[in-house]
Amino acid sequence: MTQPIRETDSMNLSTEHKALFSLLRAGLWEREPDDLSPFPLTDAQWWEVYRMSVRQTVAGTVFRGLHHLPEEYLPADALMIHWVAKADRIERKNRRMDAALRLLLQRMGREGLHPVLLKGQGVAALYGHPLLRECGDIDLYFPSEKEEREAAELMRRAGCRTERQPDGSVCYSWQGVEVEHHTRLFDLHNPLLRGYLSALVGRHGFTDIRTEDGASLPVPAPLPNLLLLNAHLLKHIMGHGVGLRQFCDMARAYHALRGSYSPVELEAAYRRTGLLGWSAQLHTFLTEHLGLPRDVLPYAGTDARTSPRLLHIVLEGGNFGQYGKTRAKASRAGWERKLHTFLSFWRHRDFSGAYARGEAFWTSIRLITGNLR
Repeated sequence: MTQPIRETDSMNLSTEHKALFSLLRAGLWEREPDDLSPFPLTDAQWWEVYRMSVRQTVAGTVFRGLHHLPEEYLPADALMIHWVAKADRIERKNRRMDAALRLLLQRMGREGLHPVLLKGQGVAALYGHPLLRECGDIDLYFPSEKEEREAAELMRRAGCRTERQPDGSVCYSWQGVEVEHHTRLFDLHNPLLRGYLSALVGRHGFTDIRTEDGASLPVPAPLPNLLLLNAHLLKHIMGHGVGLRQFCDMARAYHALRGSYSPVELEAAYRRTGLLGWSAQLHTFLTEHLGLPRDVLPYAGTDARTSPRLLHIVLEGGNFGQYGKTRAKASRAGWERKLHTFLSFWRHRDFSGAYARGEAFWTSIRLITGNLR
């Protein structure tokens, strides 16, 4: 079993972690691995790389990386068969989610409701192989609380059991897929930003993307989409933790959306929302560990190196921190989930305070008032 990453020793990654990052970059950009030093691996090391890719919900992307690894370095047949089966399950789940999403949007559209897809399949469309990007649930944004209430009532009439969360979102299961309704587009809690963010969305609005099967899906326009993904990533770092998939999403979004937004305006948006310091660290991680070319970044600002604390949060936490020590179980009572959210925030307060002090302050206020889950 790989030893945990020590916060003070971030550059001394284990052989398994080096292999994971090398294959992840190869799969993310569909190219030969840029670092073959970890290979060959023993069977035990290969299984650990596989388990880490599953924990980080990047098993499909890392599987693509295996396609570019020299044959003499490939894992044994038993693991390859296991990995092929995992990739097939990811693809089939994504096809089911795509079908469920189309039917859901059609049902809502017939009632005059037109939600916008956030993250999920909308981000998957920015990948070279969208069906291998693991999706969790369907997040829908409604521009008004009235429209969201109408949509929730529509789904209750369809037999769905809805549950309203402390942050105002509504959750339910539709055709075996978890769905969430949101009336706030950005995971930013500073109330002084509401007017600015509303004006930004008013200027840019929304657009449509095409999925693998040719379906058209409404998503935020490129600039607000990048701001949304960035803020969402920071939210989870400050809370339960975050995994490599969310960083991959950011890298693919920067790459795919290049030329479709104003870098000057995006930098100004990061500065206005208090994300500029954090974004320098984000950009460093994307270029240093995920191979995003520096000329794809919206502007030149990066840090000298990835923070050891950030690397620790990512590698120890996994996807949305679900393997971290303070992850609250869904079955726990509301007060227990709130307590665990607070403990997670407290655990990461040093990083949050260093890179996003303003947002950390307003998030703490939301936690104190019980408006976060």
